[in-house]
Amino acid sequence: MRVIFMGTPDFAVGTLKKLVQSEHQVLAVVTQPDKPKGRGKAMQFTPVKEAALEAGIPVLQPVKVRDPQVVEELCTLKPDVIVVVAFGQIIPESILNMPRYGCVNVHASLLPMYRGAAPIQWAVINGDKTSGVTTMQMDRGLDTGDMLLKREVVLDPEETGGSLFDRLSEVGAELLIETLEKLEKGEIIPQKQPQLSPTPYASQMTKEMGKIDWNQDAAVIERLIRGLNPWPSAYTKLGEKTLKIWMAQVEEGDSKKAPGAVIRADKNGLMVQTGKGMLKIRELQLEGKKRMTADAFLRGYPIPEETVLGEDIC
Repeated sequence: MRVIFMGTPDFAVGTLKKLVQSEHQVLAVVTQPDKPKGRGKAMQFTPVKEAALEAGIPVLQPVKVRDPQVVEELCTLKPDVIVVVAFGQIIPESILNMPRYGCVNVHASLLPMYRGAAPIQWAVINGDKTSGVTTMQMDRGLDTGDMLLKREVVLDPEETGGSLFDRLSEVGAELLIETLEKLEKGEIIPQKQPQLSPTPYASQMTKEMGKIDWNQDAAVIERLIRGLNPWPSAYTKLGEKTLKIWMAQVEEGDSKKAPGAVIRADKNGLMVQTGKGMLKIRELQLEGKKRMTADAFLRGYPIPEETVLGEDIC
């Protein structure tokens, strides 16, 4: 097939590379404009742009993909299909209806579950046992188009947002190639989605979501830590400094201390009381310091047992 690829972040790179290695012809890549990053505010390419240039594929970076000139330019390429993976802009009907096989989206959930921008993190945060990828025929709605193929994966008990991201990226790339092959052969019968999703909209992650509420159950906090690893990360306060929590495990039982109170901080670990149950912190990072195990951290930064995490010390 003659393919136009639309995508922006790391998650989309694997699918683009699979397409390049396949029998399909990638005519062009459409991705978001470059953005300044870092202290020097140097312009940085999107991950998809980097992969496209490496493969020698022409790149378009429209501020608005619905711009008539952009639509016309895409139309002149005469694509059979447009593949969309985490592109980041709403695609107008003028593009949705352009190719013979429409616009095929690779979405990182088992639709109709987790429509939205952050299905991977929410699956971990909510404690789901399974997740997966769905290829979908795009329509005007937000992840509401007809479903084409699905592939399920089982989450590991210590699954993080980052590890699931990597797994689903690989699964999605393979599923997209299978989808295109079966579409071309007429072997797929699209399935309509129900109007309502069984899960809330998977809204984009923000840094503020990572603030730990120690009044919550230990199991809820532990899932939040894993779901937001590596970004935007779960955090609390140790005195006046931000303390990121990277890994933790739930411990049975409760102390008589308040939520957030340090129960133990020694060679056996850093134990914190929550609203229900205790949380043993295994890996952490103090503001301005490197990420390290709790025992290594405590050797250089002892924490008194009367410390309450999340409280500012004036």
